Amino acid sequence: MPHDFLAGHNDTGKVTDMSVPAREPDPMQLKAKALEIPLASRVLIMGVLNVTPDSFSDGGRFLDPAAALAQAETMVAQGADLIDLGAESTRPGAEPVDETEELRRLMPVIEALASSIAVPLSVDTTKAGVAQRALDAGASIVNDISAMRLDPGMAQIVAKTGAGVVLMHMQGTPPTMQRAPRYEDVPSEVRAFLATRMAVALEAGIRPDQILLDPGFGFGKTVAHNLTLLARLDELAALGRPVLVGVSRKAFIGQTL
Repeated sequence: MPHDFLAGHNDTGKVTDMSVPAREPDPMQLKAKALEIPLASRVLIMGVLNVTPDSFSDGGRFLDPAAALAQAETMVAQGADLIDLGAESTRPGAEPVDETEELRRLMPVIEALASSIAVPLSVDTTKAGVAQRALDAGASIVNDISAMRLDPGMAQIVAKTGAGVVLMHMQGTPPTMQRAPRYEDVPSEVRAFLATRMAVALEAGIRPDQILLDPGFGFGKTVAHNLTLLARLDELAALGRPVLVGVSRKAFIGQTL
């Protein structure tokens, strides 16, 4: 069953000037609409639920809202703290779908889950229109593999709604990303990218405590790149926001074993 992992990071080396009455965002907490999701006590588990015909792991199994709801309930019973819903495959080589088709797949499922599932819902999309509809229907987090680069309206939606947002690194796009990806130093380059996208988000009015960071395992990376990122996750956590580690059923695990 696909599960991804969400970890917090506490920057204990920061010195605060106590003479200034300022409250900085807690790096061990995520604010997502009306929710405050604590990350200090343990790693959280994100259950991945694809309502697509072509995702690499469970494509086609949960297109029916009843089947999707049953799977979400199973994942929650097994310990999932969040459920991430995606209606457009982002596997290597996947072709994009238009907004109408993405909404057709997604909305019946998210509406069914929002009224039945107690854990927070995340919507995996790069389209601002899809994000808005999903947030209106009960989602509280936007998981954007483009880090809000593909749709200029995404940052405004996140800022306006107060939703949580996942900013992910990707070299290339799903149709092209695994065609010989190259880096000089992958953790340093991923960190620089994520720092830049955080700055863009803040400029758009998104609060720091709404942001999660995702290094994008398998998105424009070789086996060696993925393993290097895993070994140096502390460099990404040093950016001061929680890190989403999306490694569930990724090919590099099987290739390593």
